[in-house]
Amino acid sequence: MAERAEEYDTRVPVLMYHAVAADPNDATRALSVTPEAFAEQMAAIADRGRTPIGTAELAAAWRSGRPLPKRPVLITFDDGYEGVHRHALPALAEHGFPATLFVTTGWLRGPYDTGGALDTMLDWDQVRELAAAGVEIGGHSHTHPQLDRLGEQRLRFELIHCKEIVADQLGRVPASFAYPYGYSDRRVRRAVRETGYAQALAVGNGLARRAQGPYALRRVTVRRGTGPDEFARLVEGRAIARTFVRDRALTKGYAVLRRARQARGRMSGAGA
Repeated sequence: MAERAEEYDTRVPVLMYHAVAADPNDATRALSVTPEAFAEQMAAIADRGRTPIGTAELAAAWRSGRPLPKRPVLITFDDGYEGVHRHALPALAEHGFPATLFVTTGWLRGPYDTGGALDTMLDWDQVRELAAAGVEIGGHSHTHPQLDRLGEQRLRFELIHCKEIVADQLGRVPASFAYPYGYSDRRVRRAVRETGYAQALAVGNGLARRAQGPYALRRVTVRRGTGPDEFARLVEGRAIARTFVRDRALTKGYAVLRRARQARGRMSGAGA
């Protein structure tokens, strides 16, 4: 009985990466890591006896009550920067690690490119190579908007169009989703579920737990300033709140500002 309770309350570090690049541009620099740092971080995961798993695998285990592998960790990438193929894939392959890539379909190079990308992005051949190498490909919307600020029609378009493009290009419907900027609310989470995604990741800078539910699983941010000691704490799930105390204060402040803007927007609409 104690083992079941412990398994139910397992807390899993879900690492959130963006660009892996030696010389990123200003727009992606803070949320990038160097290729050397990424390789060292993957080696640290292996040295610590952690077991990387995929997003769909984690959610399926928690849905069914099946036990997770020993000392699980998730490695995830958002947006679809070219360095995931050039730099991250060789490091993942060296250790036999799975990962999840959440693609913004309108940012990738190719027939659906909307021109809004922040830096050099993957093309669809590279995405297919990543998928063939065992990387789970999930959705991250089509144009990377703040989903909770969209009307219902545009929200559904962002979710469905992304899913249909991934399915068309890979021959496989994406099961997992990550919210752009980490923003969601009850309406967005319901739409993600109703449009066919089985699970979704937020940010939150906390450990993922089964009790969060499959559509609000938390992640921790890995960035250019994440040194070896901090990375070790993230992977072991130690001192997470202390590590991200400044981020949480900024997030709360911005959340208040966003709510005020939304309220003003509703008032303006009512008076129109």
